[in-house]
Amino acid sequence: MAPPALATLSAGGRAWRYVSLPQAERQGPAGVSRLPYVLRIVLENLLRQRLLGSERAGDVESLLAWRERAQAHVQFRPARVMMDDTAGLPLLGELAAMRDAAKRRGVPASAIDLALPLDFIVDHSIVADHSGCAGALERNMALEMERNAERYRFLRWAGQALRGLRIVPPGRGICHQVNLEHLAQVVRADADGGLAYPDSMIGIDSHTPMANALGVVAWGVSGIEGLSAALGEPVALRVAEVVGCRLSGRLRARVTATDLVLTLTELMRRHGVVGKIIEYIGPGAAKLSVPDRATVANMTPEAGATMSYFPIDGETLRYLESTGRDRARIELVETYAKAQGLWYDDTSLPGYSEMLEVDLDAIEACVAGPRLPHGRVALRAAPLAWGQLLHGAPLSQASGRETDREVQLARPDPKRNAPIRHGDVVIAALTSCTNTSNPALMLGAGLLARNAVRRGLRTKPWVKTSLSPGSRVVAAYLRASGLQSSLDALGFQVTGFGCMTCVGFSGPLDESIEAAMAAGVRAVAVHCGNRNYQGRAHRLIASTFLVSPPLVIAYALAGTMRVDLTSAPIGNDHDGRPVYLRELWPEPGEIAEIAAAVIRSELYERSYADIYAGDAPWGQLEPPLGPDFAWDPASTMIRPPPVATSPEIVLEPAIRGARLLALYEDMVTTEHISPMGPIPRESEAARYLESLGVLAKDFVSYAARRLNHDVMVRGTFSSPYLVNELAPGEPGGYTRYAADRRLMTIFAAAQRYGRERVPLVVIAGRAFGAGSSRDWSAKGPRALGVRAVIAQSYERIYRANLAAAGVWPLEFDPGHDRKTLALDGTESIDILGCDRALSPGARARAIVRRGSGETIEVPLVVRLDSAQELESIRHGGLLARVLRERIEAARA
Repeated sequence: MAPPALATLSAGGRAWRYVSLPQAERQGPAGVSRLPYVLRIVLENLLRQRLLGSERAGDVESLLAWRERAQAHVQFRPARVMMDDTAGLPLLGELAAMRDAAKRRGVPASAIDLALPLDFIVDHSIVADHSGCAGALERNMALEMERNAERYRFLRWAGQALRGLRIVPPGRGICHQVNLEHLAQVVRADADGGLAYPDSMIGIDSHTPMANALGVVAWGVSGIEGLSAALGEPVALRVAEVVGCRLSGRLRARVTATDLVLTLTELMRRHGVVGKIIEYIGPGAAKLSVPDRATVANMTPEAGATMSYFPIDGETLRYLESTGRDRARIELVETYAKAQGLWYDDTSLPGYSEMLEVDLDAIEACVAGPRLPHGRVALRAAPLAWGQLLHGAPLSQASGRETDREVQLARPDPKRNAPIRHGDVVIAALTSCTNTSNPALMLGAGLLARNAVRRGLRTKPWVKTSLSPGSRVVAAYLRASGLQSSLDALGFQVTGFGCMTCVGFSGPLDESIEAAMAAGVRAVAVHCGNRNYQGRAHRLIASTFLVSPPLVIAYALAGTMRVDLTSAPIGNDHDGRPVYLRELWPEPGEIAEIAAAVIRSELYERSYADIYAGDAPWGQLEPPLGPDFAWDPASTMIRPPPVATSPEIVLEPAIRGARLLALYEDMVTTEHISPMGPIPRESEAARYLESLGVLAKDFVSYAARRLNHDVMVRGTFSSPYLVNELAPGEPGGYTRYAADRRLMTIFAAAQRYGRERVPLVVIAGRAFGAGSSRDWSAKGPRALGVRAVIAQSYERIYRANLAAAGVWPLEFDPGHDRKTLALDGTESIDILGCDRALSPGARARAIVRRGSGETIEVPLVVRLDSAQELESIRHGGLLARVLRERIEAARA
């Protein structure tokens, strides 16, 4: 293909140059206009790199031949990077430590600096300690600042030490919703150079594809990859299969965008889209508002996909206008998209790997649970799903099985008016950017609350209620509509502007309720977030249902999952008459009428006018100054992470004599590999902190201590919901030492193996590493001495995370798995062929030696899928490679 051609367009009162896709098609191979919309943006990125001289040879050709080269990777250069605080702050710690390492080698700190704009949103640290009362927001924010002052001072140091770091302080909202409502530009404009090009980004949170709803190419990566990109390294993007999903029809009355996304998540997970891109088209997609599209795109990782892309169209422009974006920018978006063939055209169908058809008229009210976000069940079947989990039979056959002892245990507090029984809802949370970014859903919840209050209904006394919107705009329009007063009456006062319950920071429950659950009562949480893995919403709650915001209100009123909300009363009114959900559910016309009256662009403009300012406590923090961070050796919260600084690059030809540290089932999540919730008193991490004089009340959480590697390595594989098949019947976090079969914690066993210089292996089932893009889910195993993971399959981000951390991600060949090998933990394992595996898709083999003397050879696939991952393994990790290259470049 000839060098890319520049064209000119006029928008917003001035001329802009751009890399022209139509001209590229005329100059080169045909087919640009047949590319899926999402790949057209990727092509523009590669052509712009070619213009600037930074394109890797062959990438453009690989993209144009994407249907024949679906395993190829191209080097994408995003316009910006986004981070949240719990994952991002440890990465800034890595960067500070890299600066220290460079300085020790005679290289100035400026050699290690950001090369891209980095939006850093503090949204993961606030906890719903207080809820259901006036002043909950202020009290929770005060506690947040008290607990995190040291972390936030470090962050403010980074803000003055690193160029391009833009910090959104606590209390402003959730990163993805802030991005959708304010940061995302759709089309960027380099005012100095006069160049227009698509907005694009990567984020270190897996829900970054929420921006796909605006037509922005965005996806989630591991934190290590994200920091590397922020430092200027290209990001490997697999030229994946692009699955077209044609939506037809229209959602029926009383069917919500939540019902749609839960249905699509189930469909896509069943169909198999791991590592693929979904592109939504068709007349049904055109009828979805951007907030509805955002609800769908937010749950991309739960479906297993890389992106869920919606092309730019009239709805995009309407949303940009309604959220207060600059009119000149909106004009540029429209003009640019139409000139480039990025504007959705329903008369021309791109070429897709395959096409799925979904009729929106067929979507019904549903929930997802009790343990997986793709475990969709119809709303009418929710009590049956719960009953089957509890008793192995439908609840209608088992409803009388609760024993007197269970009811007695569930009633430790005589002041309560009702017993807490199996299936009772103890948390009902309006939380998460998935749904709080959607005004129709939030107004629907407010209207249902209003209707319930008018009928005299109240939430059950054992239900902890909370409202944690993803931005301040939500609170503003709920107040303006008058609906917040009804939410207040039911206990849904604003508790904070952050992830809160969705990410596991639901706060403590009533002591009597926690005691009942600890004694065996199996209670339930409901919320409108995106994940419901065991123990995520609260460490004692194994069952969580994802529901729409109006259903959060409904279940708080009902107080139990045992009731069929579609047919049974939700409660009784002032006069004792039964009240049904269908009587409370608001009409779509009323939701639209209120939205039109109260949701104005001025709300967004006011909410985001001082987005980087912070409140008084934030401003009063006094950070250290200068390019280097002064680490406090006495700190138990922030410690310099170990950084590989050796100039030697050693790739061993084999892993020999390895022992099996853990053996896991299917669908093990990253949050079970590396918890982020409260640190349990009986844990290895707690014992370590106590040895340093830290009181139990000050443990805070794993999330808060992610910049202390000694805490995090002790928390790795410690979730009580993990099942290590080497130690059946034991709580998660335990294993058996191979030589003497002694039961010990995984940390203690790893320490013993480390002293003996024995390498370690973890073996797992399918979809290993589902869930969040948590670096410590890969860094933790590496720190424990795990050299390789062998699984039947991986989730995309986790596989890449292992490679970035320097751990070999290996897969069984079909026909082999942990069950066929019948492992018991006494085996010795050699992994051979690693030195010959330096090409994507290469092969290796494991030699398994049993105690009996039997030897089994197991063929493996090396899942290093890109040249960058191969280099990361060679260097012992991605950041180690980047550091070495920066030091060498500075010395050249």
